Amino acid sequence: MSSTPSSASARSSRSRAAETFDLGGAPVLPGFNDAHHHIHLRGRRLAWLDLRAQAVGSLDELYEAVRERAALLGPDEWVFGAGYDQNKTGGHPVARVLDEVAGGRPVWLEHVSGHMGVASTEAFRRAGFADGRDVPDIDGGHVARLEDGTPEGLLQEKAMHLIYSVVRPLPTEEVLEHVRLASDKALSEGLTSVTEPGLAAHEMIGASPSDFHTYQLAREQGLLRLRTTLMPYVTKLHYLEGFRDPREWFGLDLGIRTGFGDAYMRLGPVKVVTDGSLIGKSAAMHTCYHGEPSNKGFMQFSPEEVHEIVVAAHRAGWSVAAHAIGDWAVDAALDAFEAAQLRTPRADPRHRIEHFGVTSGEQVARLVRLGVIPVPQGAFISELGDGMLRVLGPERARLCYRMRSLLDAGAVLPGSSDAPVVAGNPLVNIHDMVNRVTAGGEVLNADERISVEQAVRAYTHGSAYAVKEEGDKGTLSNGKLADLVVLSDDLFHVDPSRIRDVTVGATVVGGSVEFDDGAVTTG
Repeated sequence: MSSTPSSASARSSRSRAAETFDLGGAPVLPGFNDAHHHIHLRGRRLAWLDLRAQAVGSLDELYEAVRERAALLGPDEWVFGAGYDQNKTGGHPVARVLDEVAGGRPVWLEHVSGHMGVASTEAFRRAGFADGRDVPDIDGGHVARLEDGTPEGLLQEKAMHLIYSVVRPLPTEEVLEHVRLASDKALSEGLTSVTEPGLAAHEMIGASPSDFHTYQLAREQGLLRLRTTLMPYVTKLHYLEGFRDPREWFGLDLGIRTGFGDAYMRLGPVKVVTDGSLIGKSAAMHTCYHGEPSNKGFMQFSPEEVHEIVVAAHRAGWSVAAHAIGDWAVDAALDAFEAAQLRTPRADPRHRIEHFGVTSGEQVARLVRLGVIPVPQGAFISELGDGMLRVLGPERARLCYRMRSLLDAGAVLPGSSDAPVVAGNPLVNIHDMVNRVTAGGEVLNADERISVEQAVRAYTHGSAYAVKEEGDKGTLSNGKLADLVVLSDDLFHVDPSRIRDVTVGATVVGGSVEFDDGAVTTG
C-alpha cells in the first residue's frame, strides 16, 4: 500500500510505497464512500437507548427498555432513545405510558426515520407547555392529539422543533464523542469517505450552530478519521449584507460555498428538506397513501419557496441537495433545478435529489436530462421495505427507490445509506441493491435489481462523482487517494444472498491503516 498526494497538481506519474503489506490474497476494493451518512446523528444514536427492531420487537418491550434506562438516571435527567419503527412495534409509543415507565422524567424517543418522535408529558412541560392544550399546531408538521386536544405524544416534521428547542444545541464535548463513536464504526465497515447532510441547523438534524467548528476540532483531535464532505442546512444560508442589491448573494458569510476545503474535510452541497418520510406517510405525494384517501403527505417548504431557495443558491455557486421522497416533492425539486439553470446557466452544477423515493419513468428521464444526481438508499429495501409496501400498495411500490431504471436512463448512481435511519454498513447496502428483499421476505420490485459490479461502482465512483471528487477517489489507480478496503471474500464471486455476510479485514485512508481486524497485522 502507498500514500499518494491528495492534490491533483502534486500527482506524479508513478506511485511509491512507504510501506508494503502482504494481505495473503485477500480482495481489495477502493474505499467505500457513502453519499448520504449522518455521522453525528449516528454517533448520537449509538450513545442513546437503542429502540431499533433488533433491540425491541413490540411496544411492551419498548416501554420496558425505557423503564430500565430511566432507573439508571437521576430524577431530572432526560431519557433519550431512537430507532423505533411503528410498523414493527405495532404502533407509536404514547406520552401517558412514557410518563409512568419513566417515573415522570422527560422522555424523547426519535423515530427510525428521524422525521418524527414521541415526547412525554414532562418533555412538553419543559418545552413551556404545562397545559398540553397550549401546544400549538405547526405549519409543515403535525401534532397528534387526544380527543380533549392534549398531545398524544407523537410530533412529525417541523413540530419536532417544540422539543428540539429545549434539548439542543448540544454541548461541543458531547458532539465530539458522537463523532468519534460514528467515525470508529464507519471505519470498521470499510468506509473511507462520507457526505454528512444538514449540519448546523439544530432545529432540524444538526447538533449545534457551530457544527463545522466541532467537526474541525474532531479532525484536529484525531476523533474523525475518515474523509468528510459537509452539507450545511439551507436555513444557515442568508443574503449577505454589503451588496448594493440586498439579494445579490445567498450563502454563507465570506462567500464560502460548495468545494471549499481539502481532501479530508470539504464543504459540499447545501441541503434543503422539501418533504417528509415515506413510512411516516408525510412524504409529499400526488396521490393519497394506500388506504388513506385524505392523506397525500405535505411539503416542508412550498414549491414556491423551494424554487426561490434553489435559484438563489445556484446563482451563488452552490450545489443543492434537495431531500425529496414523494413524487410531488420530486417535481418541485426538478422544477426548481430547471428554472435555476435557465436563469443562471452553469457548467455541471451537480445538483442532487436525496432519496428520489417514488418516481415515474418521466421523472427519471427528466432528472437525467437535467443532469441531476439521484441519491437513493440500498438498505431502505430490507429495513423499511415492508412499510413502504404497506403505505404505497403493490402497484405504486414498483416506482419505489428505483436503481436499474436510473442506470438504464444514463444516471450516475451513488451508494448511500442515510445511516442511522438504516444500517450504515456498505456491504448491507450493496446486498440490498443487488437482492432487493425486505425483512419480511418480499421482493421489492425485482426489475430494479442491479449487478454486484454496478452496486460496488455506486459505492465507490458514484458517491465520489456526486460531490465532484471522482478525480481523487473511487478507483484503485495511479494518482488517486490511497483509500481502500480489505474484505474477507470477493464480492464478485460470493453467492449474492451472502454479500451482507462479507466482513471487513482492514480500512486504509490516505495510506494509513485506520481499522484492522487482522488483515494487515497477520497478513
